Amino acid sequence: MTQVRTRLAHRVRQHDKHIITRMMDIASGLPDVIKLGRGDPDLDTPEHIVRAGQEALGSGATHYTHPMGMPELRRAIADDIVRHGGARYAPEHIVVTPGGQQAMFIIALGLLDAGDEMLLASPGYNPYIQAAELTDARLVQIRMSLETNFTLTADMVREHVTPRSKVLVLINPANPTGTVIPPDEVARICEVAVERDLIVVSDEIYARLTYDGHRAQPVAVLPGMRDRTITLSGVSKAYAMTGWRVGYFAGPADLMPALAEIHHGLAISTSAVGQHAALAALTGPQDCVEEIRRTFDERRRVLCAGLDELGIAYAKPQGAFYVYARVADVGIPATEFCERLLAEGRVMIFPGRIYGDHTDDFARLSLTQPVDGIREVLRRMSEVVVSIRTERSDS
Repeated sequence: MTQVRTRLAHRVRQHDKHIITRMMDIASGLPDVIKLGRGDPDLDTPEHIVRAGQEALGSGATHYTHPMGMPELRRAIADDIVRHGGARYAPEHIVVTPGGQQAMFIIALGLLDAGDEMLLASPGYNPYIQAAELTDARLVQIRMSLETNFTLTADMVREHVTPRSKVLVLINPANPTGTVIPPDEVARICEVAVERDLIVVSDEIYARLTYDGHRAQPVAVLPGMRDRTITLSGVSKAYAMTGWRVGYFAGPADLMPALAEIHHGLAISTSAVGQHAALAALTGPQDCVEEIRRTFDERRRVLCAGLDELGIAYAKPQGAFYVYARVADVGIPATEFCERLLAEGRVMIFPGRIYGDHTDDFARLSLTQPVDGIREVLRRMSEVVVSIRTERSDS
């Protein structure tokens, strides 16, 4: 272990064996595991998008594209942002990346110096934590709780801003909690960003997937935000295209050339066939997005009703395709519960500690199984819950 530590760069943090790796090891020896862990829709990419990718391959789309992305795709992205209430971007201010996750690392590398502070709601999507580590920035985690439905507020942000604060990450709808920041609260958060000269990374990857009348407010269109916001999104979630690896970020004219060069150095360009498929997604019929949204909504309702019956509290899921449940309600820490649920119930979910949660009370359940699969998950979970509660009552 000492040799490994000395060979690695100082920016690489040595962690204990990751809980996901541990759970994968357990799952590898089990039959019939139902997986509600990863943020990967089980739905197929809509047929017209797949067909566009196939036709592109047949037409020779097997080479590099423009480093920032095909011009026609960047124009389509710009139109799509406006169509859903966002700011107007010129195509030269948009960079197409191999997924939204690479976009966040490019942004971190381009904006953060050692000692700069990046603010992130906690729990929050864990690669942002890694991005801060790899830039030697200081991650400031804004702790949230079930009492406020894990919803970030302007007051929370204001309390954590210091003279070293530079970047505020807003993931809306949130991952892992599935909550949506109300539009008026987003506006108040942006007032803090203007007052304290923060750059906002607005992660809007789940913006098309909201429920019960909730709406994810685009950030860059708000007063004073156009020149201090980088909008990050992609086609992975709303169009069930995770494996195509097409995301993007759009931002101020003075930042984009340098960020585009980092992307160029890392990837040269995003997959040509993926870009053609993304173009078909954004310019083709959009009824598939509503169908996907309704599918997740139905699953959400079934899972929440089952958790209610088990006496397990959860954040009210208003967007994305996750339910963030306080599984410690059954009497043991969340990490232990997740491992037992996998070993005894053959159901894989991920504990909130993965996402920087300061408690070990919660777990994220992804809505990535059909309704019948979710009902089977609830049946298996019920058996494990009863077993745990019986053990604790007998002890």
